Amino acid sequence: MTEHPTSFDRPPTGGDPTDPRGALLRTPVPPRAPGAALPAQGRTGETPPAAGGDSPGAFEHSQPGAEQAAEPATHRPRPVPEGVPVQPGGARTGAGALPGTGTGTEAGTGAGTEAGAETGAGTGTGSAPHPGPGPASGTPAEPRHPAAPLEPERRTGQPTAPGRPTPMRRDGDRLRFVGAATRRIARGMDLDEIVMGLCRATVPTFADAILVYLREPLPVGDERPTGPLVLRLRRTDRIPVERDTEGGFTPAAQPEPSDLEAVGSELCEVRPGSALAEVLRGVRPVFTDTPAALAALPELLGDGEDFAVPDGRRAILAPLRGRRRVIGAALFLRGPERVAFEADDLLVAAQLATHSALGIDKAVLYGREAYIADELQRTMLPENLPRCTGVRLASRYLPAAETARVGGDWYDAIPLPGSRVALVVGDVMGHSMTSAAIMGQLRTTAQTLAGLDLPPQEVLHHLDEQAQRLGSDRMATCLYAVYDPVAHRITVANAGHPPPVLLHMDGHAEVLRVPAGAPIGVGGVDFEAVELDAPAGATLLLYTDGLVESRLRDVWTGIEQLRERLAATARLTGPDHPPPLEALCDEVLDMLGPGDRDDDIALLAARFDGIAPSDVAYWFLEPEDAAPGRARRLARHALARWGMEDLTDSVELLVSEVVTNAVRYATKPVTLRLLRTDVLRCEVGDDVPQLPRLRQARATDEGGRGLYLVNRLARRWGATRLSTGKVVWFELNRG
Repeated sequence: MTEHPTSFDRPPTGGDPTDPRGALLRTPVPPRAPGAALPAQGRTGETPPAAGGDSPGAFEHSQPGAEQAAEPATHRPRPVPEGVPVQPGGARTGAGALPGTGTGTEAGTGAGTEAGAETGAGTGTGSAPHPGPGPASGTPAEPRHPAAPLEPERRTGQPTAPGRPTPMRRDGDRLRFVGAATRRIARGMDLDEIVMGLCRATVPTFADAILVYLREPLPVGDERPTGPLVLRLRRTDRIPVERDTEGGFTPAAQPEPSDLEAVGSELCEVRPGSALAEVLRGVRPVFTDTPAALAALPELLGDGEDFAVPDGRRAILAPLRGRRRVIGAALFLRGPERVAFEADDLLVAAQLATHSALGIDKAVLYGREAYIADELQRTMLPENLPRCTGVRLASRYLPAAETARVGGDWYDAIPLPGSRVALVVGDVMGHSMTSAAIMGQLRTTAQTLAGLDLPPQEVLHHLDEQAQRLGSDRMATCLYAVYDPVAHRITVANAGHPPPVLLHMDGHAEVLRVPAGAPIGVGGVDFEAVELDAPAGATLLLYTDGLVESRLRDVWTGIEQLRERLAATARLTGPDHPPPLEALCDEVLDMLGPGDRDDDIALLAARFDGIAPSDVAYWFLEPEDAAPGRARRLARHALARWGMEDLTDSVELLVSEVVTNAVRYATKPVTLRLLRTDVLRCEVGDDVPQLPRLRQARATDEGGRGLYLVNRLARRWGATRLSTGKVVWFELNRG
């Protein structure tokens, strides 16, 4: 029988009766001649009229053309739609026409009907599920009683069990499946999503099981892989056991889910010149009943044969080729009870393998690019915050959404001379690797300017000049603050950044009134600094706009919510105990809702402990020869007052060496300061800008050994240039 495409949609009225879809189209009724009798038409479940039309309305529902009884009517067989089960109680005859028991013409008195589409009349011997009544019976047809026998698959004749996946029997089915499967594969962004999309789209529509092998490691872009070709079982999927009750593709021994995970970690090394290498080099999918594939399967699955591959054309091995090389393989399998693969299924497997391989290639490239950008930004941020005297620090950084992880937010804490610390937070506009690169340049510039001990407003001014040198569209916001733990004061300058929030010891949170200023990169603007109190126990919170601004709220609403959140957190710990710094940062980030992650977030929290006046000793020394001896006496008395006599010898020796080097070149009074915190810190300042450097003195040199002693005895030491000179400092452990 000729196969015709079928459609289950109702066709429009007036279709061509010669259309190959046959009875699926309604036959139009031609105009009848005046006085001509209406042709008769039999319907299922109706009592047919008697022959000859004796009764009234006998030809009221007859077929057109019945008045031409002299001409033998040629019965047009209609094709049976594929996928429609055989009607119970009978079989189709010929092309699906169900003849009745009439006289051989369409105007016969008996009719056998199907779906009420056409009447087959005459002396045919075929059987219908329930044949129409004879010419003299006049009794209605009995109702049908549907049964549920196995429907034979049309091309192969094999029965298809109820509930089993129906094989694709037409080219249209394959095209629709390939379209839906490739769309599902293309939705994946990373490697796991693409492989899972391939498995979910394939099982059970195209195959009963699938095994996906990928190269280990996967090459990235144009990288030339080194070493042998090794395939790792990345993912396997199959019809669940509870649905596979009729013995489909199953492991030789039914595994537990944990066993399947163990199978997924197996490796397969592809030896050069082996059968598996030849199949992968061929690129095209092959049936596993071919000699090359039969020899390649044991290499791919292993000698243990964890899976029993069905015989015949029920397995397809498809290499996965990316843009430049083979990156894996996919094995599609069908069970014995299911229709075997056909030649056209190789084209389907090729399409699935091609789309999956290209998607995996792009996912690996995208993952590498995102990794490089993320690492670039994170390496530009401080790995660890410094331990500064009189202040405790905590920080958080959150990237933006997955599609825009790279941003220009940064934070920094820079130790300054005199036990001070510079607190910096900034935000470069944009989300790209360019923004991250500009952020790194601005952060480096800020560190250099901080090392010069410039005032905050001067630091912002030089940052603005640097941003203009980088480009005309390089803009950023920045807030620069300097905390002095001895004076308990903080100096803040702002360049278009959200204002900081200060949480006091009593739980009151306030937004500091700092002049906003223009963003960095605008040029031609002046920046203003303000000096504020920084009481001990207070917490200063610096942040970027990603924390307080989103599509759901404006920046000032977010700042007010942040202030309320800080006050509520402080009330939980009581007025005499400030909240822990790390926990406070986590609480602040919890205020973010599902739609608030449009931008990356940088957060820097500083708890002001300060240094009590009783823990500070400060003197001025005239640049004269007696200055080192006086410095030793002052240091000894201060250590005795603090109960630290065990450090007297070391402190006297080191103070004498540093002060001696200072008074040798100084023209103004030398400063000496001792600070008692968790360590003992000594600072000596003079008006000479040249920094001392450590060198190895020769045996004939009279000097050059002072810094060597400092380097050996001190815990840490350093020198910092000031606008008026320099400061040399060292630290010793207490006790």
